[in-house]
Amino acid sequence: MKKNRICQILGIEKPVIQGPLSWLTDARLVAAVSNAGGLGVLGPNAGLTAETAVSTPEETAEKMREEIRKTKRLTEKPFGVNLIPAAENDVWTPPILQVIKEEGVRAVVYTGYGEGTVIPALFDELKAAGIAIIYRDINPNPENTRQAEQAGADIIVATGFDEGGTLPGTVLGTFSIVPLIADSVVNVPVMAAGGITDGRTAKAAHALGAEGVFAGSVFIGTEESRVPQSVKDKIVDANGLDLLLFRTVPHYYRSLPGRLANALATMDKAGATDEALAEKMGGLRGLRLGMLEGNTDEGYISLGTGIGNIRSVKSVAEVVDELTVG
Repeated sequence: MKKNRICQILGIEKPVIQGPLSWLTDARLVAAVSNAGGLGVLGPNAGLTAETAVSTPEETAEKMREEIRKTKRLTEKPFGVNLIPAAENDVWTPPILQVIKEEGVRAVVYTGYGEGTVIPALFDELKAAGIAIIYRDINPNPENTRQAEQAGADIIVATGFDEGGTLPGTVLGTFSIVPLIADSVVNVPVMAAGGITDGRTAKAAHALGAEGVFAGSVFIGTEESRVPQSVKDKIVDANGLDLLLFRTVPHYYRSLPGRLANALATMDKAGATDEALAEKMGGLRGLRLGMLEGNTDEGYISLGTGIGNIRSVKSVAEVVDELTVG
């Protein structure tokens, strides 16, 4: 394989990053991705259950430390942790960042959620600690891309509306956003996110100007994933046409059908406010119930539009290999 800038920056063998996925990540999945040559990433609530979840920033940071240490026992390869800084009154990032530095984590996925979340002082702190910054704005555009690059981002992720989880407010598909962002950077590599679930979509991402892929949904249905078999079966049986799209805060979400998802889609069509939809949706609690516990009466199963290419439960290594474009 020719030299790849993402691999060189992160010290990995294959330019594939597993999206953080909040509750759905744990040491086993993350280590499997890293051992396969990609970069596994621990998301918020990684490894936790309803019984072990905590509420204070300090307790949350210590739970992350435990999961980082579990991951280290399973792999000697690089892996990352998700940071979601807030523009104001951010009590969560400082303790998590302190743990990241103390535990020697070498990369972060820095998630930007709107204006003011490119924080130069935080970029400087990460750079001073030798931590690679993978910047992923939920609403990527040329302006915040250039801001992040100037602040010190090592890699930029261009996320299209095809993704799962919290969707961009700009309804621009991966096929359009990737070349737009690739043409906006000066010196850093771009990764593509949104609907990338097999070799064909990975090759398309590279053809559009990406130098690697950032994928979430395709890892949820793997052998090493902590989601129940019932959720994996639903992923294998579904395609993008099955997904329900509805408004919420901050923008949009989509889910496979279920009692809660059906109710949300009905509320949206009836003109409910974004805030009412968000309250009904239940935030990450709904994700935990639907995807970690398989309860689609009270939770939702959020996936990207590329799920139709997922036709069997594969190992993480098989997925990483398929997403690797040399």
